[in-house]
Amino acid sequence: MERLIIHVDMDAFYASVEQRDRPDLRDKPVIVGGAPHSRGVVATCSYEARKYGVHSAMSSRRAFALCPQATFVKPRFHVYRHVSQQVMAIFKSITPLVEPLSLDEAYLDVTENTLMSTSGPYIARYILGEIKRRTGLTASAGVAPSKFVAKIASGFNKPNGLTVVEADAVEAFLAPLPITTMHGVGKVTAQTLFKHDYHTIADLQGTRPEQLKAIFGHDRGNQLYELAHGRDSRPVVPTRERKSIGSETTFAFDLDDPEEVYERVIPEIEDVLLQLDRRELSCQTVTIKIKTSEFQARSHQIKLNHPTHDHDEIKRLARRLFDEMAITEPVRLIGMTVSELIPRTETARQLTFEELTKPSLEE
Repeated sequence: MERLIIHVDMDAFYASVEQRDRPDLRDKPVIVGGAPHSRGVVATCSYEARKYGVHSAMSSRRAFALCPQATFVKPRFHVYRHVSQQVMAIFKSITPLVEPLSLDEAYLDVTENTLMSTSGPYIARYILGEIKRRTGLTASAGVAPSKFVAKIASGFNKPNGLTVVEADAVEAFLAPLPITTMHGVGKVTAQTLFKHDYHTIADLQGTRPEQLKAIFGHDRGNQLYELAHGRDSRPVVPTRERKSIGSETTFAFDLDDPEEVYERVIPEIEDVLLQLDRRELSCQTVTIKIKTSEFQARSHQIKLNHPTHDHDEIKRLARRLFDEMAITEPVRLIGMTVSELIPRTETARQLTFEELTKPSLEE
């Protein structure tokens, strides 16, 4: 059976939530991010603002210059997370094979589904309808035999659009698109392809894999060739929401030297950081705990005002927490835990208000 993959992407998510909750903002340009005269940046904006050239990551000053009539709104991430949970619940009512990419988009493998349907378009329309009914928001979807093609298709008819690419139409669908549309083709790869006169996916479809392998190496060259033909066997991988990641050690003998105790927690910190990296997660709370020789448990924790996966920052926090515990009795166990975890793809997008008001690189 041909796989049925759907990629769903909410339309201007943060801005749409603000327009939903504030009727006075509907059908008007809305910019979510830093204040207009600050040196902050735009997190996202409504489609009405995009018509003026405003886009995410643009400086707030530049956005104001392009669209002075826009309403600038401070982000409310707790609200966006709540709406995201509603949307993800809809997805999971259709199939357990849901792979979230961020708060506002996900892949679904609906080859088997609770609607008992073999029609990808029908399933996608049902999902988009449920999102509208339950949240009052719109989303766009792409239906295809692979994740690569489904993601591209979901951006074709925004907002509130649906694009279906049948298996026998994949190559024709991809052919006219610029190479920068392809997964993993950033500025550096694109410049290399341009230099070798590859500009559209059709150019890659018409070449031989050996030519791409000669330029990029065997694995990368083969990947580009396969993707150009729409061949992407990556499965939809459900990710369980982890509440915390921790590591601890129990000593063979109780330790009464605080610095020796701290030396023993360093490998546990490194283990936690490794787990964060492997799962591509950031954390917002760091906790250090100990158990004394009398089996008394103690812990200190700190909650950041922003998610982080920066190793040096987390290590500094761990040392600070350890020092604050002021250990005076023998210790038999020590450990570290990080919690309030979110995907790093979302960390990059969920700039806190403090971050949004930091100086931007764009003047």
